Amino acid sequence: MTKDKASILIVEDDANIRETLSTILQQKGYNTDTAKNGQEAIQKSQTKFFNIALLDIKLPDMEGTKLLTTMHDNLPKMIKIMITGYPSLENAVEALNQGADAYIIKPVKPEKLLVLIEEKLEEQRQAEGMTEEKVTEWIKTRARKLEDESQK
Repeated sequence: MTKDKASILIVEDDANIRETLSTILQQKGYNTDTAKNGQEAIQKSQTKFFNIALLDIKLPDMEGTKLLTTMHDNLPKMIKIMITGYPSLENAVEALNQGADAYIIKPVKPEKLLVLIEEKLEEQRQAEGMTEEKVTEWIKTRARKLEDESQK
């Protein structure tokens, strides 16, 4: 997966922040889509694949941690990064316990976010590569067993 093909869903109720993040990420070669609330994010993530979701912790229709849980259950391979303007140890621990891959505090520093996204995408690429290797190895082993059995 190359950077220019990575898709990022930005879930943020503040239109200025949502559009700013989208613009920054697009300028760096990412495909982006946005959602202004949890329901819209769920709908979009059911019809399109996203490598990463940036989730605001305070949304108008649900808590970001509830959205996180829903997305984690339905899309476990998607990287989920919580963004909050209300940092607390309790929020951070809850988010990480519910499946967040990272936690970032507003105001978001673009360079910090971009480094975090690249790190998480690299982890995702490595995990996918390991899975492909295991499947390939299983197929080869299975083919050898079938070949051995047919020669008996």
